[in-house]
Amino acid sequence: MLYGKEKLLPRVSAVEVLDDYKLLVTFQDQEQKIYDAKPLLKLQLPIYKNLAKVFASARVECGTVTWHGDIDISPETLYLNSVKI
Repeated sequence: MLYGKEKLLPRVSAVEVLDDYKLLVTFQDQEQKIYDAKPLLKLQLPIYKNLAKVFASARVECGTVTWHGDIDISPETLYLNSVKI
């Protein structure tokens, strides 16, 4: 998808919670990647303080991964900081 002359990164279409705070993320272009969320737990940012408690309830909303309590990770972060499988 293009916006102006820049290519936009694909949005998330599906997510599966894996062991050890990892996510299997499927993007709209069908590419699948593994995202490791453990570093977010170590940041101790207010937005992620409850992430460990709700991690298993990850869902896709508006093209990204979200959790209850207004917790989310941008689709760009998920795409750029994941490992392609």
